[in-house]
Parts: sequence; C-alpha cells; structure tokens
Amino acid sequence: MRLLWVTENYPPSPGGMANSCDRIVRGLRAAGVVVDVVHLSRRTTHHRENGLHTVPLGDDPEHALRLLWTTLEPRIGDYTHVVAFGGTHPMLAAPVYARWGGLPLVTLLRGNDFDTGVFSLRRQPVVLEALRASAHVCVVAAGTAGQVSALAPDTPVTWVANGIDTTEWRILPSEQRAADDWRTGHVAAGHRTIGVIGQLKNKKGVRLLLDALPADRFHLILAGDLEPGIGDWLAGHPQVAHTVWPFRDRYQLLSVYASCDLVALPSFYDGLPNVALEAAALGIPLLTSDAGGLADLVDDEIGFRFPAGDPHACRAAVHRAATAGDDVLRTLGEAGARRVRDRFGVDGETDGYLKVLESVR
Repeated sequence: MRLLWVTENYPPSPGGMANSCDRIVRGLRAAGVVVDVVHLSRRTTHHRENGLHTVPLGDDPEHALRLLWTTLEPRIGDYTHVVAFGGTHPMLAAPVYARWGGLPLVTLLRGNDFDTGVFSLRRQPVVLEALRASAHVCVVAAGTAGQVSALAPDTPVTWVANGIDTTEWRILPSEQRAADDWRTGHVAAGHRTIGVIGQLKNKKGVRLLLDALPADRFHLILAGDLEPGIGDWLAGHPQVAHTVWPFRDRYQLLSVYASCDLVALPSFYDGLPNVALEAAALGIPLLTSDAGGLADLVDDEIGFRFPAGDPHACRAAVHRAATAGDDVLRTLGEAGARRVRDRFGVDGETDGYLKVLESVR
C-alpha cells in the first residue's frame, strides 16, 4: 500500500492532533506501508523531505490546493488510497484528489472535526461531503460511530482508539525529585494536586471543574493555553490554590504529570485526548466526564467518571476523589496503567488502521 496522507496537523506543529498524526504515520510505516504526507501548513515556504511535503496555505488556500493537484497529478497512480486526517482543508481537498485519481478515500475523524464541524455554517458542508465521499471513516470514540452513520448511512465506520507507545513513556527519577521539591514549596499539607493539561478550550469543561473544587482539599495545576475567562475566575477566587504553567511539548509534560495526584478531563465533548492516555499510562488516576472516547477508557476501576456537563455529578466525583485514601488512588492508577498497556497500545492502533485500509483496497 502507498498512501497519500493529507493533514493540517503534523510536526513541527504543536498539539495533540499533530502528535497523533505522527504516531499513526510512524506505526503504518513500521508495518511496511509507504506514507507520503502532505502537510497543509501556515508556514511560509514549501518543504520536501523523506515522504513529507509541506504546503503553505498562505492567504490563498484555494490556489494552494489547486496548485498541489498540479504536483500530484503525474504520480497519483502510484497511490492505493487517499487519507484525510483532521482539519477543514484536508476534508475539503482529499475527496477531490481521490475522485480525480480514481482512488478510495479514507477519512480519519478527530474530535472537533465532527463535534463542532457539523454545527458550523462554514464547515458543515465540507464535513458531510467528506463523510459521504469516503470509502471508510475511522473515529476515535466508539459513540461517534453511530452519529457518523446517521449522517452518512452508506459509509462504513470503524472505531480505532488512539494508542500510546509506553516503552519510553516514564517519569525519570530526576523529574520526580523536581516535582516533589516543587510540591514541598507550593502545595499546602493535606492538599492533593489535580492537573488539567493541554489546550484548554471551551469544550474541555475547565470552568465546570473549578466550580466543583473545594478550596480546602486541592491544589489546582493548569498546564496549557487557558480559555477566556479562566484567569478572571482564578483572580476572583483567591482561596483556590493554583499554579498556572504554559503549554508544553509532550515530553516536557512528564514533569507536570509527576506533580499530579490526579489528572482531570471534565470535557463537555471530546475525542480521546492523548492526555488521558498519557496520564493513565503513568499510573495517575483520572477524573473525567464520559464524553467521547473518555467513556471508552475511564470507569470506576481506574478513576472517577461522571456524565458530561452535569455539575452535580462533577461535584460528587470531585468529592469521591478528595476523600479516597492514598491506597485507593494507588490501586486506581495501577489499574489504569494496565488498561492502557492491554487495550490502548500503539500496535493495536496500527492494526486497526491496517484492517480498514486493507478492506477498501
């Protein structure tokens, strides 16, 4: 197989989607699939290197996408599939390239592509056309499959959960010592640390969690880009002990995870965030909603789950986490690490995509 892989999210772009795209591509290449990545980027120059073609969209994305076809057309017959991974422009361009090249289109939906895309006046037609033009659609949350099928009933849909390679994903002793030193200097005795990590957009439910936190039980760690209004909330609630750290790359987050007793993802809607897998793989209990792929990962055996958007249930989950003993948290964390190793490994993720690709050859 040889894939023409069209994406807006690929390193060196930051964020979880770029990390996921890189991980999936590397897994497929390791399995013997040739993957030529077209990265539709905001960078200002074209770049070609080892199966990567960076295409700057600039101020005229329509021109950039049409010009890209001029480059692709002479060798489109070398490919077996076109893959659209995340973002509006890949879902706009990939169906056209697939039709013009006479190739099957496989669309890999991520969280916001679908969750908000179908309610966007601008993006909804693009999303629906991509779903209906696809030979197969893959989703990262089991519950999303039925929603996609309702809108594109003739398109096969498969759930392929995000994975994580745990072989080198561990907290070093030096990182743990630094985290322990930080806690000694900043966290009051008897307080647990609860981390909210990543690009903290409106969908992440940060305000829902803040309203549920008892001021005398937790020290809140916010690591990432804050949604508007959170800073004002914190300033208006000085009794809530908190630390704000800037957005960090994946491996820089290990020192953040080392500082957390729990990691919270109180999302209103979501895919399957890398943060959830990363924290669970390190043995950190999760406090999450049941939004999207979080429902596939988290239950009472590895953390504290509540119905998405329910403030009373969120408060109850926070209370359970606050009153649980250290031995309970340890048991939850160990169970979470086992679950990630057994069910959410990168090999299983790669196998899932291979089966889909083979089914539409």
